[in-house]
Amino acid sequence: MCTLEKRGSVYILTLAGPGEHRLSPAMIDSIQSTVRRIKLDPTTSSSALVTTAQGKFFSNGYDLAWAQSIQSNFQLMSLNLRSLISDLISLPMPTIAAISGHASAAGLILALSHDYVLMRKDRGFLYMSELDIGLKIPAWFMAIIKSKVGKPMTRREMVLRAAKLTATEAVEKGIIDAAYDSAEETVRAAVDLGEALVTRKWNGHVYAQNRVVMLREVLDEMATAETVDGVTSTGSKL
Repeated sequence: MCTLEKRGSVYILTLAGPGEHRLSPAMIDSIQSTVRRIKLDPTTSSSALVTTAQGKFFSNGYDLAWAQSIQSNFQLMSLNLRSLISDLISLPMPTIAAISGHASAAGLILALSHDYVLMRKDRGFLYMSELDIGLKIPAWFMAIIKSKVGKPMTRREMVLRAAKLTATEAVEKGIIDAAYDSAEETVRAAVDLGEALVTRKWNGHVYAQNRVVMLREVLDEMATAETVDGVTSTGSKL
């Protein structure tokens, strides 16, 4: 479901294949196991991670078709994604998302959980789709958005208008760091950024500790175990 290569000091984790890269438990587990493999590498503290995807989609969010059978499927996906995001936050290296296509809902949250976000301009949009598909946005999603998107009016546009934002618009609104003409240029720029950050020779574990401090509110919100449709881990409605 995902591949891993290393170019110089930069790991490139790619969601493989032409599909929507929906975040089923299997997909999340594949990404998480790869992230944990990276963490075990003895050169981790002198590396950076780029996450990207093949095809039209970076990730189109949770695998809702799989989850519709029973309520606990939503809980499982939410639990697994929170665990993955926690691993990314504690990863002892800079992380960069190279958005190669559409990034929607949980897929956008995955991208925003990286330290830097780059995106291609020629295809794709950013889209918090919860309002359009009739789901309550989880509080921990909102915590990540607040930590990464500074302007309240932009957060309102994302969440309460379900706006589909192009890369150019996302740069203008401060949601992402930069936009490039193609997927290839976006990945190349992400690798170049990763290499530049590695040259700073930071202690990776100190880097991760500072990230944890910066995102403490996100981690605290994830610990409440609220799920995507407003059901707690005990099964009661919020």
